[in-house]
Amino acid sequence: MQESQQIIRTEYSEVMKKSYIDYAMSVIVARALPDVRDGLKPVQRRTLYDMHELGIRFDKPYRKCARIVGDTMGKYHPHGDSSIYEALVVMAQEFKKGMILVDGHGNFGSIEGDGAAAMRYTEARLAKITQEAYLADLDKNVVDFTPNFDETEKEPEVLPVRIPNLLVNGAEGIAVGMATSIPTHNLGEVIDAVKAYMKNDDISTKQLMRYVKGPDFPTGGIVVNKDDLLNIYETGAGKIKIRGKVEVEEMKGGKSRLVISEIPYTMIGAGIGKFLNDVCALVESKKTSDITDISNQSSKEGIRIVIELKKGADIENLKNMLYKKTRLEDTFGVNMLAVADGRPETMGLKRIIEHHVDFQFELATRKYKTLLAKELDKKEIQEGLIKACDVIDLIIEILRGSQSVKDARECLTKGVTENIKFKSGISKKMAAMLRFTERQAAAILEMRLYKLIGLEIEALMKEHEETLKNISKYEDILNNYSSMAEVIMADLDRLKKEYGRKRRTVIENAGEAVYEEKKIEEQEIVFLMDRFGYAKTVDTAVYERNKEAADAENKYIINCMNTGKLCVFTDNGKMHQIKVQDLPFGKFRDKGLPVDNVSNYDSTQENIVYICDAEQMRYAGFLFATRQGMIKRVEGEEFQVAKRTIAATKLQEEDQVVSVQVLNDNHQVVLKTKEGYFLKFPAEEVPVKKKGAVGVRGIRLKKKDELERVWLFEEGTECRAVFGEKEVDLGKLKAGKRDGAGTKVRGL
Repeated sequence: MQESQQIIRTEYSEVMKKSYIDYAMSVIVARALPDVRDGLKPVQRRTLYDMHELGIRFDKPYRKCARIVGDTMGKYHPHGDSSIYEALVVMAQEFKKGMILVDGHGNFGSIEGDGAAAMRYTEARLAKITQEAYLADLDKNVVDFTPNFDETEKEPEVLPVRIPNLLVNGAEGIAVGMATSIPTHNLGEVIDAVKAYMKNDDISTKQLMRYVKGPDFPTGGIVVNKDDLLNIYETGAGKIKIRGKVEVEEMKGGKSRLVISEIPYTMIGAGIGKFLNDVCALVESKKTSDITDISNQSSKEGIRIVIELKKGADIENLKNMLYKKTRLEDTFGVNMLAVADGRPETMGLKRIIEHHVDFQFELATRKYKTLLAKELDKKEIQEGLIKACDVIDLIIEILRGSQSVKDARECLTKGVTENIKFKSGISKKMAAMLRFTERQAAAILEMRLYKLIGLEIEALMKEHEETLKNISKYEDILNNYSSMAEVIMADLDRLKKEYGRKRRTVIENAGEAVYEEKKIEEQEIVFLMDRFGYAKTVDTAVYERNKEAADAENKYIINCMNTGKLCVFTDNGKMHQIKVQDLPFGKFRDKGLPVDNVSNYDSTQENIVYICDAEQMRYAGFLFATRQGMIKRVEGEEFQVAKRTIAATKLQEEDQVVSVQVLNDNHQVVLKTKEGYFLKFPAEEVPVKKKGAVGVRGIRLKKKDELERVWLFEEGTECRAVFGEKEVDLGKLKAGKRDGAGTKVRGL
């Protein structure tokens, strides 16, 4: 019998909204954002816990990362191996974390952006601090465990981390509609701030910042906006300006060199290569002539980028130029967002510390409750054994006279003597008075005879005294805030002493980097571009000396100023601007640079129709003609824009620009089609339109015919064109009107 199915009718948008919210919250809480308590994302927490479960401790041999990744994915994190391995690698990279959590063995990538080797080659184990401060006490019921994705294993909801990991190691993550970006901090400073909060929970953020000076990046560098930090740490959001550390080294012959020994944290990876390219670009574009060479001499010992300078170079101005024009000064966007009480929250410094301290008290409470329960159990058993030693002869008599263990246990716990044979009535009366607990009775029954030796009994008494001391200590910790706080602070002091290190990042207030750009001496030069699109500029005197060769070899020759711009019109209706300064200036026989490299022009997608000096735009009007015969006049002022690329005209579907030329009122316009139709009319018939207009019809085209060429000339001047093998004198063509069909000219 087929099961009946119920169709539920509902609003589609509501279903989509609910589903998307569920998905977003899943990404936020279970994937992308760290928990404020342990400062770890789920993938990091699961990887560390799995390594703990596999027994890959800091004092044990390394194990293959592929083994760790596979086990983590199979048991706890079924979202693919790449995310697990990536998390494992980052936790082992000293240049990314304030404190590494994984001890990596093999190629785990470099600060310059080289990726880690495949997981089958690399090995790892837990770092010592991870074992001691992140995973200790998991056996003492300090955190809740939840079922894994298929409910075959249990995993901790949060790790019992004893230090404020969210601040020490920072965090980066992109969720749905939100992102987190928390800088790394100095372990010793953060621990001091936590202790200060525990002593006075009314402490202000400003007072906390006496201990936490600011971020402490693993790459060092200099934070230059110290005054902004208070607001950032109060609100949990803001921008930190970081600079690299630049030192000046004197060389022989009075020359100097700049040595970059620390970089901004944001420059890690591809940023170093980009910095080198940016410095080279500054030299090529003649922004500076003081740099003679740049080399990256970085090694395992640290960063060392060397910039060699000319003799007499303005070092301060050059430093400021590097800060201003490259990523040697960069911005780190802070957004201290983390999951707190199951929901995302942006928190300031004090709020994060508050959550951490609350978590520490929760961990300590659960830990000492577990320890107290164990000590109370021990006390019960010890008291039973001590009492048993006092009446050991009676107990032996009970055991020898019992028919079964059950009879002996009942006699010890309840004084039941019916089924037991005693040597005397006194023994029976004494046995009836026994009232051991079930646990004590079990311990007595399992006790070995050597425990009756005098020294063993003495050791039992000492152990009992120790147990009573522990019970008293644990009850004091659990019942007194100050005692528990003292224990937590002592633990923090121990961790600070063993793992604390000096601050790497300098915190200061520095002025805005200001450099004086050397003004280029304005001069007239000549722009040359060959038919392959290679362009250069040369001095006017150089052009005059090589005029014949230049005219023969180049498609475009334009006189312009070295401080100006050139406008490039293309067949797809765009106009690209090129700074003349970006083009190579030099010898006549230099090859030049493709126009694609210095503009948005793409030679694979469009063709150049016309190039002119941007200064010409002020005074000229331009005739636009398209393949479908549309024409218009546009005033040059419309093309005086700051953008590198704009739409120069509007085109109809499948249309292309055929010609762009400077047009004045005295011109005669001649349009020529592919089929050989010529139409001549005066320039005054071309209407002035905006650049965003399509224009008007210039010539009526026959079916499958298209406009091919446009000539402009003044009446009375000679202008000839070749069609086929026939030469046509355009001045003698019959004058017509715009939008005419034109005159058919037959080629020979």
